[in-house]
Amino acid sequence: MKRMQKIALLLIIPLLVTSCFEDRDDNPISSTDINDFVYKGLNSWYFWQESVPDLADNRFSSDLEYNNYLNSFNSPNELFDSLLFEDDRFSWIVDDYIALNNSINGVFLSNGLEFGLVRIGNGPEIMGYIRYVLPNSVASTKNIQRGDFFLEVDGQQLTENNFRNLLSNTNYTLGMASVVNNNIVLNNETITLTKIPYTENPVYITETVTVDNIKIGYLMYNRFTGNFDEQLNNAFANFLAEGIDELVIDLRYNPGGSVTSAINLSSMITGQFTGNLFLKQRWNSKALSIFEDSSLKRNFVSNLNNGSAISHLNLSKVYILAQGSSASASELVINGLNPYIDVIHIGDTTTGKNEFSITIFDVPECNYLRTSDCSGQPNPSHLWAMQPLVGKNENAVGFLDYEDGLNPDISFPEDLTNLGILGQIDEPLFARAIQHITGNGKATNVTQKAYNLITDSNDFKPTKNNMYLAY
Repeated sequence: MKRMQKIALLLIIPLLVTSCFEDRDDNPISSTDINDFVYKGLNSWYFWQESVPDLADNRFSSDLEYNNYLNSFNSPNELFDSLLFEDDRFSWIVDDYIALNNSINGVFLSNGLEFGLVRIGNGPEIMGYIRYVLPNSVASTKNIQRGDFFLEVDGQQLTENNFRNLLSNTNYTLGMASVVNNNIVLNNETITLTKIPYTENPVYITETVTVDNIKIGYLMYNRFTGNFDEQLNNAFANFLAEGIDELVIDLRYNPGGSVTSAINLSSMITGQFTGNLFLKQRWNSKALSIFEDSSLKRNFVSNLNNGSAISHLNLSKVYILAQGSSASASELVINGLNPYIDVIHIGDTTTGKNEFSITIFDVPECNYLRTSDCSGQPNPSHLWAMQPLVGKNENAVGFLDYEDGLNPDISFPEDLTNLGILGQIDEPLFARAIQHITGNGKATNVTQKAYNLITDSNDFKPTKNNMYLAY
């Protein structure tokens, strides 16, 4: 008989790490020991464990062969990367899980600037454009705003080869640029920024507007962060009190996050499906041998984890603004709601990340997980942890194959030269949703992309665009 173990026990548990790591230097650990943790953690939980030959259970004939294999890698990163399945785009490893855990809870080093990076023409040069500025951040005190461009960092032109190193620095100076005669050129302005610890409230904008006697609620939600589910619920309580007729959820820059927050948001949008299946998880065969089938299912809910009643709108239709930067939990909301209500996706094709992850720690007595039923603690000699993909979510009708992204119902990519003001009724994507809601104006689809997105500012945060099981 399978051992009953709720998925909740396999999730990231917030860690308040203090003195237990103060003696790391007094307890040195060999690279072989860390590599042993990397290998065994992936062998236990990695979704594609059976598809990676080096992770096979019978890969090594002796301990000596196994140790020689581990010692053939120069770092845990090198071993980790070598063990990833060829189609895995999103697993990663960190050498500081305190920072990772803080990021999961919405706290990370930030200068407050959220940006996208796009290719210039066909060459290696890259330019940045500002998507929005976080309130009460370092960037909010500078002369920089949505729609601005930059070409240089610390005097160097951004390219495919240098952008990651330059923008990963704690301090840097941007060389700003302007569009002149359809060309992007430096304008002699510079902005110096410093990253400091920052707590981001992902409930970025909530508005209710009335157009043609139709009350439309607008929510810009920029990350699925469990610590802010109460604030998200409060926004829906306001929509409920205002009696909105239609709802627009803006996930265009949302890279994902907590699966639980995605279920909560979907339950706020609806309410008439409480207790119905929202998703079913697929794990590797080792994990599936542990779980009861019922523990793999997650339903629409009526309460947050803290017991607060969810503010249900009971809608049968929702408009979702999403594009290439919309990933993981953002896509989960679209896919999970599709079998139940009319989801009108406006924007562009999403990232195509339908896998979820868990944090793997060096705690072998707990099978490398931080679980509530195991008192083991991570190895105090290091802070390495992994965030590998461990499963996929299918919706209530079994659909999960969207590795190439979810295509929009109404194609309307952003125009970098006309981004507009977020939350305003004339901002192009919101305006397109309003046009569809009211039936006014010429209904047009924009199918030609004006730029080639390389990455964005979320890629420089510990959680990146990951969907993780967390409460």
